[in-house]
Amino acid sequence: MSVTLTLDEVRDLATRCLMAAGADAANAAAVADTVTKAERDGCTSHGLFRIPGFCLSLASGKVDGAAEPTVETLAPGVLRVDNRRGLASRGLEVAMPPLIEAARAQGIAAAALVNSHHHSALWPEVEMIADAGLVGLALTASKSAVAPAGGTKPLFGTDPMAFAWPRPDGRPPLVFDQASSALARGEIMIAERDGHTLPEGIGVDSEGNPTTDPGAILKGAQLAFGGYKGAALALMIELLSGALIGQPTGFEATAQDNNDGGPVTNGELLIAMDPARFGDVDDAAARGEALFAEILKQEGTRLPSDRRFQNRARDPHPGTEVPDALMEKLQGLAGG
Repeated sequence: MSVTLTLDEVRDLATRCLMAAGADAANAAAVADTVTKAERDGCTSHGLFRIPGFCLSLASGKVDGAAEPTVETLAPGVLRVDNRRGLASRGLEVAMPPLIEAARAQGIAAAALVNSHHHSALWPEVEMIADAGLVGLALTASKSAVAPAGGTKPLFGTDPMAFAWPRPDGRPPLVFDQASSALARGEIMIAERDGHTLPEGIGVDSEGNPTTDPGAILKGAQLAFGGYKGAALALMIELLSGALIGQPTGFEATAQDNNDGGPVTNGELLIAMDPARFGDVDDAAARGEALFAEILKQEGTRLPSDRRFQNRARDPHPGTEVPDALMEKLQGLAGG
């Protein structure tokens, strides 16, 4: 059983939960906006489902709900955004204007978001970069969950990456957001909650045996997509969003965490590139569109994010279905 909420109701409920747990208005609004975008686009594993975890870390004191990020320019194209133990959504809001300005000035710029707690989808930030006419890339490491290639114990995080390419004529950008694991951890958690089994190749149990049981995988280890290829991408992401910017890699974040059930301390690396500074912006756009057209000539294909944008464009938007158990939990967190 479930209840249907409008997007305004999603935003209001998320905001009330976060503020009841200790977030101030700015931080609560930033996270609620990200959560609402996820529900709007049909990405329920990064929507209201994530709010209890945020609230646990706010209540435990691991996350500072009143953090106000600061921006430092380390080089003409390098920014350091200290999120001061806050939730990542607020830090990303603060990071975006100077990152976009630096990319337009230099052609390419990077922002290192540090001392942060990321527990959301990555596509909202790269979509903001693309909406400014820039190419965006985002990387972040997370708590140990994925075995290295050939291994059976958690070491890497699910370590997602997101990419966005702006498109001409008012078209939505091309965006993808994917974990380096075979399946996002949130999807496994939802499968466990709903009593579903998973395809083979998603993970192993605590003894290292292949399993399709989501609960056993959560107690064991997830697997990288494509075997050693996905594991190599996870390694790259841990180095770029962890070691490079002075933030914990997956196993370090795990060792430091208080295990309150919320997001670990981690960093995020954002890169923005201005096509106008790499040559002919119109030619870049035309070549991108030609590539997309060739993809779509083949029956059964679609571009990454097409489904999300179709969900977003529904008018009137039908809202979102929230399982009764989750709704009850959220109402309790919001104070009734």
